[in-house]
Amino acid sequence: MTLQQLREALAFVTEQYDKVVDAGSNVFEWLWEAIQGDFNQERSTGQVVFDTAISMVPGVDQVCDVRDIIANCRQINDDKSNSWAWVALGLTLIGLFPTLGSLLKGVLKIFFLFVRRMGGRQTAKAVDEAMTWVITLLRKREVQKYWKALKWDRVFHELAKQARVLRAQITVGRLLQAFDRGVTLMNGLLGKVRHLPFVGSKANATVEIVVSIRRMANTRLGQALKPIQDVLDQVIRRLELEDLVQRRGVVNVGNIHFRGNLPEARAVTLMRNAEPPPRWLSKGKPTINRSLDVEDWRATVDKKVAEGYPRLTNKNIESFTKGMMAHELKGPTRLYRVVSPSNGAMGDCWVSEEVWKKLMSSPDPKAVWRKHLAVWPNWNGNGQFVIKDIPAGETLKVWRGPTSAQTLEGALPERYLEGGWEQIILSPKLGEWDTTRYYKTRGGTDGRPLLLQKSISRAEWEILSKPAQAEYAGIREKLNDPTIVGPFDTGWGSTDFDAQLGDAKLGLPALPGQITNRKN
Repeated sequence: MTLQQLREALAFVTEQYDKVVDAGSNVFEWLWEAIQGDFNQERSTGQVVFDTAISMVPGVDQVCDVRDIIANCRQINDDKSNSWAWVALGLTLIGLFPTLGSLLKGVLKIFFLFVRRMGGRQTAKAVDEAMTWVITLLRKREVQKYWKALKWDRVFHELAKQARVLRAQITVGRLLQAFDRGVTLMNGLLGKVRHLPFVGSKANATVEIVVSIRRMANTRLGQALKPIQDVLDQVIRRLELEDLVQRRGVVNVGNIHFRGNLPEARAVTLMRNAEPPPRWLSKGKPTINRSLDVEDWRATVDKKVAEGYPRLTNKNIESFTKGMMAHELKGPTRLYRVVSPSNGAMGDCWVSEEVWKKLMSSPDPKAVWRKHLAVWPNWNGNGQFVIKDIPAGETLKVWRGPTSAQTLEGALPERYLEGGWEQIILSPKLGEWDTTRYYKTRGGTDGRPLLLQKSISRAEWEILSKPAQAEYAGIREKLNDPTIVGPFDTGWGSTDFDAQLGDAKLGLPALPGQITNRKN
């Protein structure tokens, strides 16, 4: 780095632009001022975004890295038992990984600053709050030029992908290598400063602090490794979620592709007459994934219910096959649920992130979902999905295990849904169920549109007779669980049969529960 480049970098960091052309100012004294005094946990977020944007300029990045390492080491030196200070140092060291791209490094700096400020117990909240400022950074003109030059159509997707690669590289060994790189960089920048009058002794003392912390790092960074990885996991999840929001967008309130839930009789007719038969419908009778026997399991389930696990109906028990167990999910973790505009975003049946990715990476996700999670078309029309996040530090008691095969005895002999993939059943809390409105319908035969008329509440609908209930279409009005984000479009459509295309078309009303909610 030339002296002029160093002057320009220091001007950016300290916002003292007049010194760039002031030949009388000692650039190394200026460097010392920037490195030893400018790291401030209370800087405004706007300043952080500014720092992050200009840190993509050569020279600025190095000054910022040394400044942050010194600040972390001073914090540890003040209280060597402060475990969170070691996590903060580890987050800073990630910025010195040589394979880390400039844009990802800048984005991570914003996330990490919020995490450092709020502490380990509020990581999820910190990451959520940081996202607004990450978006602000990405909208800056000079930053937009950078990621557009990379031909990134989905910037959050690309950032999440790079972050996952980085996450796999985070080991104690890699962090120590980064620390050594930082010490070398510090010595290079402070080499001249250490010989200056007055400040030289202070610079030497600072170097000694950093070196002493480096000697302790072999053990202490190992203890901080898991929290560091957890922070990265939370950041990756948030970037992926923002990609979904940007890519899936808002469900169009004028959408006419949803036709309402299929009555069982209509669904059976469509399955029986479909040519060729649906790919998700197996022929014969199930020989594997047989349902659990309620009598064998009821006592075990009830004992666990007394310990705080969800209540299971007989049908819930029968929806599992061998391998069902009570389980405590620990955050941070993410659950997914396929829904239609009629289904509640909050319901009891979910899948893990692992199962969801396996599902979505298959050639025909909708067919795989119906077949291996055993969902009849009259149960769930699909077309949308929602996400529920369990924050770090929180737990949720659930039942999980492989899904049993499903049959429609008497109605559809010699056909079944195979099951076998893992499902998760949880118990919504009071007030978390969605608000649903039921609309009286008119038309819907011979290709005529199904028109929505006067609506009633769920309580009013539930007291109606079965024939009267059938005259209404339920539509999700509002999502009430604050931990659920969505709905997003699956991209699968809301039909399973060509014959459904001739059925009634239902225009969705402009209800909040049909519009993707956003956290920021």
